[in-house]
Amino acid sequence: MPDQSTTEIHESAAPSSEEGVARLTRRKLLGTAGATGLVLGAAGAAAGYAAAPARATPLSSVGAGQAPFHVKHQPGITQGLQARGHLVAFDLAVGAGRKEAAALLRRWSETARLLMAGEAAPNGDTDIARDAGPSSLTITFGFGNSFFARTGLEKQRPVALDPLPDFSSDHLDRTRSNGDLWVQIGADDALVAFHALRAIQKDAGSAAKVRWQMNGFNRTPGATAHPMTARNLMGQMDGTRNPKPTESDFDERIFVPAKSTKDPAWMANGSYAVVRRIRMLLDDWEKLSLTAQEQVIGRRKSDGAPLTGGGETTAMDLEKTDANGDLVVPLNAHARITRPDQNGGAAMLRRPFSFHDGIDPDGTPDAGLLFVCWQADPLRGFVTVQRKLDRGDALSKYIRHESSGLFAVPGGAAAGGYVGQALLEG
Repeated sequence: MPDQSTTEIHESAAPSSEEGVARLTRRKLLGTAGATGLVLGAAGAAAGYAAAPARATPLSSVGAGQAPFHVKHQPGITQGLQARGHLVAFDLAVGAGRKEAAALLRRWSETARLLMAGEAAPNGDTDIARDAGPSSLTITFGFGNSFFARTGLEKQRPVALDPLPDFSSDHLDRTRSNGDLWVQIGADDALVAFHALRAIQKDAGSAAKVRWQMNGFNRTPGATAHPMTARNLMGQMDGTRNPKPTESDFDERIFVPAKSTKDPAWMANGSYAVVRRIRMLLDDWEKLSLTAQEQVIGRRKSDGAPLTGGGETTAMDLEKTDANGDLVVPLNAHARITRPDQNGGAAMLRRPFSFHDGIDPDGTPDAGLLFVCWQADPLRGFVTVQRKLDRGDALSKYIRHESSGLFAVPGGAAAGGYVGQALLEG
């Protein structure tokens, strides 16, 4: 799993979603904090946690977060990690084609716009999220390779959507992989996220049916005394070296340019999402000593700092040796192998969710990472890094890739329009 891609279990993940509080919407928030609670959530939360870490954060500080729908890049890509997530793929129904797909994306886009603003779904709202704010809800839509043949749009299929190659760590369940359409839902409240999932499923109607669906989670914003890099189910800090929007080449690495020479015009400002269900073999991992775990990753478990010293963001000294002349960061350490400078500059924005789907009959936890990574070119991003990991990543014996998908995610919808309109009406 690329440390450079959330397949990078250790270095993967997006920034924390400790974001500013947006205005209240028509769905009024409950709680005694009221307007005063909003002020505390927006401006005084950090100080409040420092002074009294056991004190609960006002509910309104989480519920009032709002992400816009009509943006250049679809929501759910650059936003911070969200506490709850659902990934779901659909296949178009037999007989459904381009016309039905366009109508479906139009319905989905309108539902997403309303729900992200904290409003009710347009058709038969279930009241699941009544009394809650938007809770930073994001809903993101993408197209799989098979979508284009189903809709007669083969000439518009990007070359970048060619199937991913096989990897040695793959144990893929084809029924839980790929799909014509993909939807990513994230929120900082579980009921808000489920409400969106249910609305999207109902909107599909007779046009499409669910192929597979997965549920994930992250740490709730405000659960730590101050914003910090998230941890995965192995206990590792996960996201230290994720690309940041402030970097000069961020857009070039993550998004398709408006005038691309190799992507169709409808993908302008879009991105490609690789989705992998990566099971962590936690029983085997937890038998390792702390020192052994840190050697596998190449970083300290306590604070994410490289084994060569310093803090979490200190540059790793790949040449440093110990008293015996051995490399401090082993050659097969996950953090070494997935570095961009070890992969021709390959980079991707990892934005994962952890998952736990119960306990197997033998007592083994079915748990791990719902890996989602974003890049302008999956061949140069995910594939490059995963091939390197295939050749000798120390982490590979403790993980198993169980499902996979690759989706073209177009740019955001214009005001009054819907996601994918340039493709479906072009």
